[in-house]
Amino acid sequence: MKIIIVGNGKVGYAIAREMAKENHDIVMVDSATAALRRADSTLDIMCVEGNGASISVLIEAGARSADLVIAVTDKDETNLVCCLIAKKLGARHTIARVRNPEYRRDADTLKEEIGLDMVINPDLSAAQEIARILSFPTASSVEPFAQGRIDMIGFQVQEKDSIAGTTLSTLGVPRLSNVLVCAAEHGDEVIIPDGSFAPVPGDKLYMIGTKPELQKMLLAIGRPQQRVRTVSVLGGSRIAVYLAWELARVGTKVRLMELNHDKCLRLAAQLPHAMIIEGDGTDSNLLQSENIFDSDAFISLTDRDEENLLMALNAQRMGVSKVIAKMTRPNYIDLVRATGIDSIISPKDITAGQITRYVRALANSEGSAVESLYRMLDGAVEALEFTATAASAPVLNTPLKDLKLKHGLLLAAIARGRDIIIPGGMTEIREGDQVVVVSKAIGLEDLRDILN
Repeated sequence: MKIIIVGNGKVGYAIAREMAKENHDIVMVDSATAALRRADSTLDIMCVEGNGASISVLIEAGARSADLVIAVTDKDETNLVCCLIAKKLGARHTIARVRNPEYRRDADTLKEEIGLDMVINPDLSAAQEIARILSFPTASSVEPFAQGRIDMIGFQVQEKDSIAGTTLSTLGVPRLSNVLVCAAEHGDEVIIPDGSFAPVPGDKLYMIGTKPELQKMLLAIGRPQQRVRTVSVLGGSRIAVYLAWELARVGTKVRLMELNHDKCLRLAAQLPHAMIIEGDGTDSNLLQSENIFDSDAFISLTDRDEENLLMALNAQRMGVSKVIAKMTRPNYIDLVRATGIDSIISPKDITAGQITRYVRALANSEGSAVESLYRMLDGAVEALEFTATAASAPVLNTPLKDLKLKHGLLLAAIARGRDIIIPGGMTEIREGDQVVVVSKAIGLEDLRDILN
């Protein structure tokens, strides 16, 4: 596919990197020479210098014949104008990044009037991911499938866990009711585990199932789930606003610290149910006087990775049971994990995953398209959701034990009507099923791709 990306910031670069891996024809447009030079030297893409909202620049980039134009500059209005022009020039599909909360209620109208095929909001997506993690506070990540009826959680095995040092078959895992251990990082090895696998402390496990069954499993291995009732947030960013709205719906109390006075006034108007504290979030006296660390969770959402890391470490040292930090620089993520902070939010990576899912669905519009996509273990494993259609005939109505599946691949869950099924050898895929596949074979585009 021919894809034009307008805006070579952190999000644009992350999208270009992922799309280049998928072997698409990528053209990057940006007015900053230095940013384009970096992209040109590190990625296998073409670069066009200029304003992405300019008709002549978009024509030079090839918008008339483009399959997809993605506008992710730092200005919402520029992104909308860019997509409008690209559509008029002949681009088949357009995606715009729109971050301003005021546009949130207008998303459907924007799609209809401007011809947008997709509106992405990295800040809202990041807030939703944080809210999901807080629903499983002992997990480091939570990813929904089948319209939220299935969850995949990731967590690091600790010495106190009953699962440590015991084979999964002994514990009744990987198949116990509606729960399946579907991926693991064991030392330097990434594996799709079977019943003989015995996790050890430090291993990263991914488990899939319904929310109630996952909670039962976590309780069984010694991780009772305490509901998060109070959350302290550092930084009055857009993510913080969206998060406060998400948490207000479930009755979670939010305390938000922000240094800028004018922003505090805006936050107080936008978030009437949250406590807004004006002050320096790194001031230990202020933190102590406001009891910031006397919360069930602490979340660092400033614009500086270094500050997020330091304050997350401080919260961890003060005994906050759940700590989450936002990170934008890839070289910091491994450092953060080494400190024991396992819940890291990267808005640009979330957005890149959304775009990758959409592009794969476009590339396979006639088959069983990718509905959801989640990368884990530094991209070594993918979890994908497909809806089985008539085009999936080679895999339909045949027991899984009789299908010749690719190596390093696991059918993790099936949503069929109201039923959630953890597949066994005799399970069959039927037309209309929502099928979650976990695979070390990166790049699956169709449910039929699971076959050798």
